[in-house]
Amino acid sequence: MAVNATPESSPPWVLDFADGDRSMADLLGGKGANLAEMTRLGLPVPHGFIVTTAACREYLRHGSEPPGLTALVDAHLARLERDSGRRLGDPADPLLVSVRSGGRFSMPGMMETVLDVGVTDDTVPGLARRGGDRFAWDCYRRLVQMYGRTVLGVDGALFEHELAAARATLQVSHDGELDALTLRALVASFRRILQREVGEDLPQDPREQLRRAVLAVFSSWNVPRARFYRRQEGIPDDLGTAVNVVEMVYGNTGPRSGSGVCFTRDPASGELGAYGDYLPNAQGEDVVNGSRATIPLAQLAQLDPAAYTALTGHLRTLEEHYRDLCDVEFTIEDGTLWVLQTRVGKRTAAAAFRIACALVDEGLIDLDEALRRVDGHQLSRLLHPQLGDTSGHDLLATGLPASPGAGVGEVALDHETAARWAREGRDVVLVRQETSPDDLPGIVAARAVVTARGGLTSHAAVVARGMGRPCVVGAADLTIDLETRTVTTLAGTTLAEGDTVSVDGTSGRVHLGRVPVQPSAVATRLAGGATDNGTDPVSDGVLRLLAHADARRRVGVRANAETLPDALAARQYGAEGIGLFRTEHTLLGERRELVERLVLDRERDDALRQIGELARADLVQVLEVMDGLPVVVRLLDPPLHEFLPDLTALAVEVAVNDATGVEDDEAQARLAAVRRWHESNPMLGLRGVRLLAVLPELVDVQARAVAEAALDLRARGLDPRPEVMVPLVAESAELVLVRARVEAVLAAVAAERRTTLRVPVGVMVELPRAALTSGRLAAVADFFSFGTNDLTQTTWGMSRDDAETGFLRTYREQGLLASDPFSTLDVDGVGRLVSLAVREGRRTRPDLGLGACGEHGGDPDSVRFFVAAGLDYVSCSPPRVPVARLEAGRAEVLEPAAGGAWADTR
Repeated sequence: MAVNATPESSPPWVLDFADGDRSMADLLGGKGANLAEMTRLGLPVPHGFIVTTAACREYLRHGSEPPGLTALVDAHLARLERDSGRRLGDPADPLLVSVRSGGRFSMPGMMETVLDVGVTDDTVPGLARRGGDRFAWDCYRRLVQMYGRTVLGVDGALFEHELAAARATLQVSHDGELDALTLRALVASFRRILQREVGEDLPQDPREQLRRAVLAVFSSWNVPRARFYRRQEGIPDDLGTAVNVVEMVYGNTGPRSGSGVCFTRDPASGELGAYGDYLPNAQGEDVVNGSRATIPLAQLAQLDPAAYTALTGHLRTLEEHYRDLCDVEFTIEDGTLWVLQTRVGKRTAAAAFRIACALVDEGLIDLDEALRRVDGHQLSRLLHPQLGDTSGHDLLATGLPASPGAGVGEVALDHETAARWAREGRDVVLVRQETSPDDLPGIVAARAVVTARGGLTSHAAVVARGMGRPCVVGAADLTIDLETRTVTTLAGTTLAEGDTVSVDGTSGRVHLGRVPVQPSAVATRLAGGATDNGTDPVSDGVLRLLAHADARRRVGVRANAETLPDALAARQYGAEGIGLFRTEHTLLGERRELVERLVLDRERDDALRQIGELARADLVQVLEVMDGLPVVVRLLDPPLHEFLPDLTALAVEVAVNDATGVEDDEAQARLAAVRRWHESNPMLGLRGVRLLAVLPELVDVQARAVAEAALDLRARGLDPRPEVMVPLVAESAELVLVRARVEAVLAAVAAERRTTLRVPVGVMVELPRAALTSGRLAAVADFFSFGTNDLTQTTWGMSRDDAETGFLRTYREQGLLASDPFSTLDVDGVGRLVSLAVREGRRTRPDLGLGACGEHGGDPDSVRFFVAAGLDYVSCSPPRVPVARLEAGRAEVLEPAAGGAWADTR
């Protein structure tokens, strides 16, 4: 049982490992819950307890230590001392503890850790008797360094400078080679730094060290890099972190000791087998920070066969228990294996699909669970292009392939430069000696990441994999010089910052210059092509899970397309029709002159005739490709400024003519006409149904094009299924007017052909008023299609183009917005309008068709909302069709809680 409950509080502030399990991750954090679970499984876990997220939230709320917390920690510490047989501060045989963060969701390297808490001047001799002088002073050095940086806020570079000088004096390459005398001198030097920088020393009371370390870990929840990471990953800011206080075990006591990080399967490829890094005579921080070259886990089998056998057995236990890839940290102390942490491991998108299917085949999960284990964001990454032919591009370096994919860009040598260049619209590749958590903004901004040091479980590798960034680590041929801002290869090639490189995260190679890219194997397979490498378990997994998603989903997936290549691609990617055929897009380029002639009343009849002929020809092609499937044809919706001559340019032309005495009546007439049609805000001006009401002839020619194209194809034995959609409707009377005209033309054409023709007529809901009056619109419309791009603009009152290139970045950096509302649907605002329109539209007309045709239709999170809202289909650009198919299927197998907030809006 727990020692004490939180005074007059629930949930508790402190719990022992024995009192928790993995279901308590909200309270114990992911790390703590899994330590408790492994304790229950009987794995060799050091003793410890957890200061819960409830205590952290209390601390963050009031900015001070919660009353009574110290007493609770002391009580649980007493139990830890009994269980371990050692006492904190005992000069003869001291207990040391680690103080580690651990939130509900994994945030690798973002928050703080303090190791070796409990070392003091009095306890160093006892440590030396246990593991030798070097071991004791190495623990002391680590504590002063971590405590100084984490608890006291001293610049970590000051300690690193002293370490570098010590290595140079002894002519050694890493800290593990420093002797006891040097480490003792470093402890004294580090403590002088503390006194100089903050005016205090390391506390010599171990309990004071522990108390302040716990509060420092609480505070690290809100350090800038942690907040930035949460924004990137969509983790709420109000969860808080738990703190794990764990008995120290030591990987730095000599050659029979060491630390490692491993996975039950390869997190990059998904291949079966224990996989990871090991570092003899080292603590865990040395493994993940990339400061020393690790060895592959397989070599542990030769170094310590018994420990390796025990470890692989524990890995099997964990994978079978968690039914997933597990990430495991371990330490070997003088031949004794300890398991320090496990979690469901981060993996690449490729590995996610391969592992999910492998676990199905192994009988650990079913296909529904496999579908839950992958998502549309991962599939989207797999559809990204890969590096093509690298011949003619020098190979600069080869490292470890930490995260697959291709990235091309200019070399940036620090995270500030990478982020700044990315804001300027430049593609960048972040190149570092090694990365730290502070480099997160640069990793986010970069197209790819390269480090000279570090292993496959280093910080750069873990974070890049989680974010889908191509990454190569341990490229030892590279030397980064921050003073000269250059990168030098072992072969003598020197790159200046800003030079272009191409990174292949799949092979681990870095090439000079801009290598061409090519479609991924998965994209090729999805489009019906064959790959060059024979069996491809990743593509096989994607196709298998997509097929299961198709079998499970009830919502259709269509494509936004208006050209023959788009329509062909849509069919290849599995689209079940076209949800948005934008007729104005067929009039871009050279054809835009037809709209200009029509609006400026220059040979209007001829312009109308040509517009109709072009629309008919385009529709014949697309309807033929989509034979038997619906094609929603949106009537002309041109923002006039995109089709008319530029007013300023015309005015300048006329002014120059006047100044030079040139008479040009045509230019004068065009200028007068453009001024007459000019609008200050054309996106909210004469477009959509408004233009159709002013120029009803446009309705006639387009309706005739739809009718004639459909009847031409029907005469050839095909089954065309066009639907007509009226854009930018705000008032049901607008729809009544246009629908009457459309149906009159359809009937006339059918009569000419002595047949009948039924074409549904619907409305594009893209204005708040349309959503709010949806009941009246449904009385006139056969279907609604939510144009969420414009519905977002008009609900938020912001221009998408201006916002996304301007203030939205600042909003997200300041935490004012959790996500870009133009990328992921704003459920609270736009989503409520959609849900209202669904409810009131179906109340008026139960058989009302419902779709979404904004690009939100291809966003994974938005697709799940649309499914929960009760839509019949979503529509998106052809390459995103597989993503929408996958997410529509996942929405049917995810737990009800996953869409609970959305369901409440229905």
